Amino acid sequence: MAYDCEKHCKKKRKKLIKLIGAIIGIVIFLVLLTILIVWAVLRPTKPTFFLQDVTVYAFNATVPSFLTSNFLLTISSRNPNRRIGIYYDELHVYAIYRNQQITLRTIIPRFYQGHKDVNVWSPFVSGTAVPVAPFISSALNQDRNAGALMLLVKIDGKVRWKVGNFITGRYQFHANCPVVINFGAYPATGDGSIVQYNVKYQVVQRCDVSV
Repeated sequence: MAYDCEKHCKKKRKKLIKLIGAIIGIVIFLVLLTILIVWAVLRPTKPTFFLQDVTVYAFNATVPSFLTSNFLLTISSRNPNRRIGIYYDELHVYAIYRNQQITLRTIIPRFYQGHKDVNVWSPFVSGTAVPVAPFISSALNQDRNAGALMLLVKIDGKVRWKVGNFITGRYQFHANCPVVINFGAYPATGDGSIVQYNVKYQVVQRCDVSV
């Protein structure tokens, strides 16, 4: 009888463990299903980014194959969602010229963007004597003659969505802001510059955002 009782108790424990496991699985499934439904109903929209203006403090190649640049950017961002907030983590801003990165990455501090909120930053991006491909020198001369300079301002980082009290994991964030700076005719100078310094150029360029 003792053996039968022990055997019976083991069966009951196994059934209880299976029941507890099934309940936990159902609860997890219902929670995930609720989150999915809420997410589908709210339909989060990507934030919008604009490059408002660019102030040029340096852009020259005094030494062949080495480029020095210094820009002050004004960047704005808007959260178009009515019920979803956005946490921005580790945003980095830098400039590309002729498919080559010419500045170091400037960090935008972490921040939270509420519903319909707008944020504006003015980061400096710069690079001193950055090695570039040999063709960049001729490209600079072409831009000087054309009176226009094309840059690509990039913003990379990670974001998290906030729905009520629920916060998602991190998602890769990328924003590309192509901009053409029309500075007109600028004569060649001894310092290798192609634009007039300390001038703010209004651009108001919408960025291509991907999350």
